[in-house]
Amino acid sequence: MQEHSTQTAQAGERLLRLPDVEARTGLKKSAIYAGMKAGTFPQCLKLGPRAAAWPQSSIDGWIAEKIRDSRGGRR
Repeated sequence: MQEHSTQTAQAGERLLRLPDVEARTGLKKSAIYAGMKAGTFPQCLKLGPRAAAWPQSSIDGWIAEKIRDSRGGRR
């Protein structure tokens, strides 16, 4: 049996599928995958051969970073 990492999996953590990520970020599929390739957007988790999802915390962190950057690093 594989042990789950407590560092990456937190109780109550949601996985967001692509339509949810698009709705939260305002980006479309091509921009999301281009950002992943460029290293400027969180990587998805492969759930299966044709299924991927993002931890909600990584998307929320990315959004918070974009807001901080737009304000010149101020909180």
